[in-house]
Formats: sequence, C-alpha cells, structure tokens
Amino acid sequence: RVHPTYAQITHIGLLFTRQTQGKRALVMSASWYNLKRKEEVRDSFTLVFVNRSLTLENIKCYGFDMDYTLAVYKSPEYESLGFELLRDRLVSMGYPHEVLGYMYDPTFPTRGLVYDTTYGNLLKIDSNGNILVCTHGFEYLRGGQVDEYYPNKFIQRDDTNRFYVLNTLFNLPETYLYACLVDFFTKSSRYKNCMKGFKHGDLFMSHRSMFQDIRDAMDYLHDTGTLKERTLKNLDKYVIKDPRLPVLLSRIKEVAKVFLATNSDFNYTEKWLVTNPKKLWRSYFDLVVVDTKKPLFFAGGTVLRQVDTDTGKLRIGTYTGNLQHGTVYSGGSSDIVCDLLDVRGKDILYVGDHIFGDILKSKKRQGWKTFLVVPELVKELHVWADKASMFEELKHLDIFLAELYQHLDSGSQECPDISAIQNRIKMVTYGMDLCYGKMGSLLRCGSTKTLFASQLLRYADIYSTTCLNLLNYPFSYLFRAPLVLVSLPKRTDFISQTHALQQLQMEVNLRKGTIRHLFPRGPVSVEHIRG
Repeated sequence: RVHPTYAQITHIGLLFTRQTQGKRALVMSASWYNLKRKEEVRDSFTLVFVNRSLTLENIKCYGFDMDYTLAVYKSPEYESLGFELLRDRLVSMGYPHEVLGYMYDPTFPTRGLVYDTTYGNLLKIDSNGNILVCTHGFEYLRGGQVDEYYPNKFIQRDDTNRFYVLNTLFNLPETYLYACLVDFFTKSSRYKNCMKGFKHGDLFMSHRSMFQDIRDAMDYLHDTGTLKERTLKNLDKYVIKDPRLPVLLSRIKEVAKVFLATNSDFNYTEKWLVTNPKKLWRSYFDLVVVDTKKPLFFAGGTVLRQVDTDTGKLRIGTYTGNLQHGTVYSGGSSDIVCDLLDVRGKDILYVGDHIFGDILKSKKRQGWKTFLVVPELVKELHVWADKASMFEELKHLDIFLAELYQHLDSGSQECPDISAIQNRIKMVTYGMDLCYGKMGSLLRCGSTKTLFASQLLRYADIYSTTCLNLLNYPFSYLFRAPLVLVSLPKRTDFISQTHALQQLQMEVNLRKGTIRHLFPRGPVSVEHIRG
C-alpha cells in the first residue's frame, strides 16, 4: 500500500469528480461552489433553523423575552460599556488601578465558556465535559500544560460550585474581565503565582474570591440600575430600533395571543419599547409581566402584583383577578401566565436569547415550544461561506483517511501511516477556528460540537439570528426537522472517495438556499413545508 504524501494531502481540496448523466457532464468547480455557498449564506440570514418539527398554525400564544430578543443591543458597543462599568466597579472595591488599562476586546470572549473558580481558567468544553480549549488569562494552554490542571482533559459539569457556565450575552464582558484579572496578576511582579490564586506578602487572593468579586460587581450594576441608566442616556449608541418590530407584533396579535415576560423593571421596559409615538407599546401585547426573576419564573415563581403605570411603583397585595388588558404585572410565574391567557404549555412558543433562563427551563418544566435567538449565527454563517474551502478540505481528508482503512479488518497486521493526514487535519482545524475569534466558534471546535451547540440542539425547537425572521413565514407554516437515524452509524469508513465526492456534489445541487452542516454530524439542516 502506498501511503499519501504531505503534498497529496495538502492539495486534496483541489480534487473534484466528474459524473455523467445522459449526455450532460456536471463539473463542480471551486469558484462556482464558493459563489453558490455565499448566495446560500446571504439567504440564510432570513431563515429559521429547525431542530424539531413545529407547526405555527398550532401555536395559540407567542411569548417574548425583552433584552437581546425584542430589545437588540449594538455589539460590541454595549458589551464595551458593560465591561468598563464592571472594571471600574472592581477598582472602586480596591483592585489595582492598573486594571483600568484593559479595554474590551470583542474577538476574545464567546458564549458558552466555563470558568473554573479553583484555577482561574476559561474552558471551552463539549456536552460531556471534555476540554476543547483552555486559557489561563490570555495564554492558551497546550498538551502538558492542560494535564497539570486536568489530567483527564475532562471536568465534572455538575460541580456547579466550582464550574460556572457563562451562557448569556450579558456574560461576555464578565468573561473578558476574568481573563484580564488573571493576566494582570500573572504578569505583575508584586504578586506570586500559585495554582489556586496569587500571593502578596501575607495576603492570598484566590481565583474563587476574584470570581465572587466580579459576580458581586455584576449584581451591583444590575441592582442599582447603573448599566440601564447609562444605556438610556445614549440609546442611539447602544441600541438598535428596528421598524419591523411593531409589524411583527401586530401580525402575530391578529392570529394569536402575545405576552412579554422580562426580568427588566417597568421603567426600563417602558422607555425601551416606545417604538411608535402614535400607538401605546402595551397594546401590542395581551399580557405584560416585568421583574419575572427567570428562571425562578418557570418554577415556583414570585408574588404577582400590579404595576402603577403612572409611577412605576408596585401596588400592594397579590393580584388574584382576571386578565386586564393594558395592565402591567410584576413577578408571577409561568403557570399564572397560562391561567391568565387560558392556554396550555404545548400551545405556547416562547422566544428568548438565554439558553438556560429562557429556553431550557421553559422546555423542561413547562413543555413550551422554544425559539432561541442566536445573533452570533451571523458570524458563524459568514465564516461558513468565506472559508468554504477549509470545510471541504476537512471532508476530503476524512474520505482520504477512510480510504487507507477500506480493505483492513480486525485480522490485518498492517498499520497505515496516518501522521501526515492527522497533522493536516490539525492545521486546517486550527486555522478554521481562528476565523471565528480567539476562542473559536460558538458552535464547534474542529468537528466537535460545543456545550452551547449541544444545548441548542437539545432544547431549542427552532432558532435564528433574530426573532424578526418570523416575518418571512406565514402563520400556517410547518417547520419540518430533517429525518436523522441517529441509531445507525454512518458508513464513511467504507465509502469510496469518488462516490463520496459525487454525493457531495449532488447535495450542493439538491436545494438552493438550504444551509447544511452548520453543526458537524447533527440534525441541523432546515426543511420548510407549507401547511
């Protein structure tokens, strides 16, 4: 057997097959394929992706979160504001003034990272807790360095006292600040580095204590309204007012009930949702609930109280009456919402950006249908189009690897030399990950789905870059999930290279405007069927 050379592996992405159908010869060219892919990606920004089939005609009630769902913030301006307020708060608490020299870098943090409060590391993991990326400050740890902290390259995800998942868009400034503090104290000559923190004379500052300080500072910004106050002072700089929002809400209200459930207070919600001076924003909703304290809202909840819309203050006593249109409520629970609107969980489609507070809890505890807003998909899809050659090369390398083992079985003594292929796969994967940002893709690391991607696939029935993409579908629409036989293994080990490339060509020509393989080997392709 002749083993592939490095040159062969490097140029395998140039291999294309020719297949003849009658008298027509179909030739797939790299330029044509990349152009086709970019056209698909442009269209994909308006698509809603499907994990589980959902018929809009069966939805009797639509629920919305506000922050990062109806209220869209400009990125990275808003994250920079949050970081600066958080950083300044830490300095006022006693942290060194040199920390003020750090400025927010949007290319570093991504959602879904895990902070190890024992060692101060930021981790990117898969759904099982296997470590995909590990950083200490801004240093990327490799091989033996990772082994010093995690000998099995694995963490116990259910150890929530130690490992904190940074799953929300509000967590991005916090994520970056963890790295900044570790970077500062590691490089400062005044402090001695220890595995679990830093020592200065008789004082020891653990990573756990720094974590708690940042969490306390975050709570301070939200509890005092400092972040919201600064946001409202400069709405044009930090928020996006989309004229399509009232159009969407009006159209939904014609066919179903609509409610708003937000953790924000009434005054902030009131100022944010004034989109049309000629129409009261509350008229777009059948029910408005503020201060919901999600995810507690989806469990026992809190006392339901009425809000005085003139003063923004809460009225005393628990509200026990029927739904009053135009009235704003505070607190409550998801059960109370169902009772007031006279709907059941299966009739509700809830739209939010928080995979834990909005999507996971509403799905697991109430059985609501779920729509996850993932604005980062814009970046993911751009890379998917611009770096199509890298994705295709990885496919071809997998096929080439399978060819080496095609005629071998458990009785074979031959051991193919696959080192060149492995090195090339590592190089392409590393280059591909850097295209997304310093921590790589939100959804994958090489061919492995991240924890965030696994949660998205498990708990979100549908997902998109924005809830406004619902405008592109009639309310009789059926979002149909692809048929995936997950119990059957894919026979890539025994498929010929020519046949595999032919299948790839047929797949590209099969459907225009359909984005496939957004996740590796997962049920993510979208098929839409009109009801």
